Amino acid sequence: MRQVVVLLLMLVASQIQGAELDQELADFKRDVLEVNKRLLLLEEELLFPADTQVGIYVSLDVGHYFQPDSITLELDGEVLASHLYTEREIRALKNGAVQRLALANVKNGEHEITAFVTGMGPEDREIRRGVTGQFEKRHGRHFVQLHIEDDKAKQQPRLLFRDWR
Repeated sequence: MRQVVVLLLMLVASQIQGAELDQELADFKRDVLEVNKRLLLLEEELLFPADTQVGIYVSLDVGHYFQPDSITLELDGEVLASHLYTEREIRALKNGAVQRLALANVKNGEHEITAFVTGMGPEDREIRRGVTGQFEKRHGRHFVQLHIEDDKAKQQPRLLFRDWR
């Protein structure tokens, strides 16, 4: 009888230790994930410091006369980004989504941005448009929006840059 009680006590003790070990392991995993998250944020901060950061976003207003297929973006004469659109992305843009096309580091001062957009217009005709704009980068983050909207009078897309400070 005494041996049974000792065995039961040992079994209960090992289960308690196993539960404590499981909890310690779960806590350790949570700590590792938190450290990884902090490292990723630190890496982004080092690669794209807020003082030099410019983000370029794309939005589509209505989209009756134009459906984008691709966009190529140049910043100060250098190709910064290119993107080919999927049907799902186009649906999202038509429903009001805003896409981050690029994130870059630039010095403070004047910059030139150019976008080349291709897509399909009314009666499945291919449309190619380009737009150039300027912005002045100042201290802190800067955002530029490429806005594609319908020009009802011409039944064509109108491209314009909007500067967010």
